[in-house]
Amino acid sequence: MAEYEDIDQEGGRINFDFKGYLFKVLNLWKFVLVCIGVALIIAYFINVRKQNVYKLDSLISVENDQNPFFTANTSISFNWGGVSGKMGKTITTLQTRTHNEKVVDSLKSYMNYFVEGKYHKVDIYKDAPFVFELDKSKPQLLGHFIGIRFLTNNTFEIYTEFESEKGSGQLYDSKERIPVSIPIGIFKQQFQIGEVINLPFLHGIVRLRNESPVKPGLEFYLRFSNFDSAVNGYKQGIGVKPSTNSSASVLVLSLAGNNKSKIVDYLNTTAVILSKSELERKNLYATNTIKFIDSSLAAVNASLKDFGDEMNNFRKENKVFDVSSEMKDISDKLKEFESQKETEQTKLNYLDALENYLRTKTDYTRIAAPSSVGIQESNIMSSVSKITALAIERQSMEYSMREDSDIFKDIDRRINAEKNVLLETIDATKSTIRALLSNLQRNIANFEAKLSGLPEDQQEFLKIQRKLDISQEAYDLYMAKRSEAAIVKAANVSDIGIIDEAKDIGGGLIGPNKSLNYMMGLMLGFFIPMFLIFVIFLLDHTIHGSDEVERLSKIPIIGLIGKYRYHNNLVVFEKPKSAVAESFRSIRSSLQFVLNKSQIEGGRTILITSSVSGEGKTFCSINIATVYALSGKKTILLGLDLRKPKIFDDFKIDNETGIVNYLIGEKTFDEVKFHTHVENLDVVTAGPIPPNPSELLMSPKLKMLIADLRETYDIIILDTPPLGLVTDAFELVKYADTSIFMVRLDYTKKGMLQLVNAKHRAGEIKNIHFILNFYKHKSNQNYGYGYGYGYGYGYGVYGNAYHENGKQTVFKKIKDFLKRI
Repeated sequence: MAEYEDIDQEGGRINFDFKGYLFKVLNLWKFVLVCIGVALIIAYFINVRKQNVYKLDSLISVENDQNPFFTANTSISFNWGGVSGKMGKTITTLQTRTHNEKVVDSLKSYMNYFVEGKYHKVDIYKDAPFVFELDKSKPQLLGHFIGIRFLTNNTFEIYTEFESEKGSGQLYDSKERIPVSIPIGIFKQQFQIGEVINLPFLHGIVRLRNESPVKPGLEFYLRFSNFDSAVNGYKQGIGVKPSTNSSASVLVLSLAGNNKSKIVDYLNTTAVILSKSELERKNLYATNTIKFIDSSLAAVNASLKDFGDEMNNFRKENKVFDVSSEMKDISDKLKEFESQKETEQTKLNYLDALENYLRTKTDYTRIAAPSSVGIQESNIMSSVSKITALAIERQSMEYSMREDSDIFKDIDRRINAEKNVLLETIDATKSTIRALLSNLQRNIANFEAKLSGLPEDQQEFLKIQRKLDISQEAYDLYMAKRSEAAIVKAANVSDIGIIDEAKDIGGGLIGPNKSLNYMMGLMLGFFIPMFLIFVIFLLDHTIHGSDEVERLSKIPIIGLIGKYRYHNNLVVFEKPKSAVAESFRSIRSSLQFVLNKSQIEGGRTILITSSVSGEGKTFCSINIATVYALSGKKTILLGLDLRKPKIFDDFKIDNETGIVNYLIGEKTFDEVKFHTHVENLDVVTAGPIPPNPSELLMSPKLKMLIADLRETYDIIILDTPPLGLVTDAFELVKYADTSIFMVRLDYTKKGMLQLVNAKHRAGEIKNIHFILNFYKHKSNQNYGYGYGYGYGYGYGVYGNAYHENGKQTVFKKIKDFLKRI
């Protein structure tokens, strides 16, 4: 027995059993396989139900394209900008709401055409055989599918169904959303191709695309989206990035969607509108200059007409058509000075207007070129160009950045600094011009004095002639400058160039990623059941195999009993040739070896117990007693489970009298002992359930009885209560030469082995062995425990509890049945 007393103190520690987990998985391989199959089926339906997603791209260049007509000799200077910072501004512009509003409005991307697909409605865009020309001034119902069914080549039906009498409509000219009243229920109405449709929820005309007839019976759908939502979708969806590091001036525009034709049109249109907007921005300075020249030209033209009319009237009245050559020369000199005066006065007026504009306005994008009035002061021209460029840059960022952004603050600081410098330059230039005007005025006065000796009619003639000539020169000058500005503007090119348009050449499919979905399905189908098995394995505290028993305890296993279905517990007696009977014979041999080692005289006592009810304790007690009796050993089976006696029923005897009656002195031992139909086997049942079972088992009378039985019987089998529920079994251990602890696989808790180990280490239980019941032969099961093994399939009929509340529920019966199968 010493070899059994050296129980490992760490035997009760439960570590994660990777091997057990692996065998658990292998045992449930069908469940894992089913989960993988279900996951793959789900992935398949996801793949077939999802629409294909395509991604296409286009290339644009962002460069400083110089006007071919702009040279150093051009008299009107414009601010052409530069490439520096243009890439960042272009990327920002492409992702602004304003830019995408122009594109969406141009393509009417808020109106979509659909057909009914197998799993969902499919956007067909331009593949629809008709075009709906909507009335932008009237509301269109938002977010509702409106069916169009063609009845004949020229007739169609609009149909839909409404669940509410109120809907939301949008006026696409003003982008205003308004409520619309709609008829509840099913709506149907027929129209002719080209007929004006004026319904509460739809306004427009259906026209055939390319005048091609439509097959009757075809059905299509229209759906209108909120303009702002459509814009926001494209704004967030369009991708803009530099092509490569080596091509810093080339941008890649990309967009993903379900319809490739729609993607192509949007990318190409966004590039065209960007190029057009950039050209308008680039021409803004020239446009302002032309407007300024046109306004000045109108005034000069009016003066020229007035002076011409005045000259004609003067000649008719005074008959003066010429003067002397000397007076003519003086008049030409005077005209030259007056022309200079007019030019300088124009410059002064421009500078006064510019100064007032700078001091009173905040939008500096409308400043005309100083050179348009002949101002060639480099500081003024440079400052005006810089202010205009900064103002245009600020304007292009207003829709994409907050007003309190640091970038705006920096631009405003630079504009103010440049404006202060320009205002000082304007003051200095105005002083210079005023001085020049004073000098010109003196020269004009001197020459006018020289002409004062002429007759008044000749003086008046020369005066009118000079004014007429000056106006004509001014008109010619403005016309020349306007023509020059118009030529420069007309020859101007956008800084945005389209290198490679978007085009559907096949491919471009980016989703759904069917392979990834199948891979994800495979992974989820594998790992989810693995995780569930892992959780179940962690929460499962029952013993499933002999290897677990060996790992948790060093107490030897003396035998194995398999499953066996039979109507009672007398398997060895009634089925002596069964495998389970052979198992008990093997256990008998092992017990004989153990008992022979002990130096005990007289009969040998074997105690059989378990942790809880239902582990096969009574079944094992009856059959071990039977197998000894059949071998010729005089055997007695004592039913010491006083709380829930069971052994009487299998031997067809009653439980009215038993060992309880003997212990309390009501009956003699011979009166409570029954001879069974099994030769050499006597049985003593427990008898009526006493109020004090523990005290009875501790009585000296039981001790004397065991001593007497040792003299009479060869084998004494003690069927005791489960030690995991009550302490009665511990009171009986002292009478046992060896103890058997029943372990039912898939039923007994692992913690019970810790209890047995602790009692063994404390010396409360000695010479104890395990018998494994409900053993199932598995490829993962280890063999080689104890002294001998019984192989076969046995089945016992067990009770369920030792307490009054131990009645088995229907659910528990079903659960136990499933465990047995």
